Amino acid sequence: VTSPYGNTLHHKENVTIDQFAFTTTEAGNYLACFWVEGNQQNTGVSVNIDWRIGIAAKDWESVARKEKIEGVELELKKLEGAVEAIHENLLYLKAREAEMREVSERTNSRVAWFSIMSLGVCICVSVLQLWHLKSYFRKKKLI
Repeated sequence: VTSPYGNTLHHKENVTIDQFAFTTTEAGNYLACFWVEGNQQNTGVSVNIDWRIGIAAKDWESVARKEKIEGVELELKKLEGAVEAIHENLLYLKAREAEMREVSERTNSRVAWFSIMSLGVCICVSVLQLWHLKSYFRKKKLI
């Protein structure tokens, strides 16, 4: 398992069964690699990954032992953690929505200016065509 900055968090070779857990210190995408060495046919390989993030990754048994709580109080701690996670997620979504709104408004402004410029170019080209045709017909003495 490798962190987003290239730090190796876990590395084992020649393992048939293993369990591993870690708490992240760096935000980003973590990379987990698994491989089977050898050229053996008819070899069955099974990999089960329970990848938890956020509030689901918290070890509530250790929290209960550390704070000496149990039962309803532990459930309230879990609910408090869930509420905090939801609140943080909502704040993140609110910030992303503001960024997307700003990008959308900038794009809308650029499209409006592009439309106005396109209209101006079309009007200029049509005026030039009229001027050219008028001078052409005068030169040919059709007008």
